[in-house]
Amino acid sequence: MKKIIIILIAVVIVGAGVGGYFYWKKMQTSSAINSANQAGDAATQALEDITGAVLPDINTNPLENKPNINPVDQTNPFKDIQTNPFE
Repeated sequence: MKKIIIILIAVVIVGAGVGGYFYWKKMQTSSAINSANQAGDAATQALEDITGAVLPDINTNPLENKPNINPVDQTNPFKDIQTNPFE
């Protein structure tokens, strides 16, 4: 009877140690993930603070309404006429 109690106490101590170890590892990884997320958020905020006043918002393409200055497009006045040379 005394051996059974000692074995049960040893099993409970070993079980508590193993459970505590896994709980500790879980807390370490979750705190590492939280700190990595906080670092990423801080970097994003710093980038927005740095570039917010310096870079303008460019919403349009400056070459959207450019004039056609290619001389090749204007050389053949009959480019729309298609003839079949084999007829």
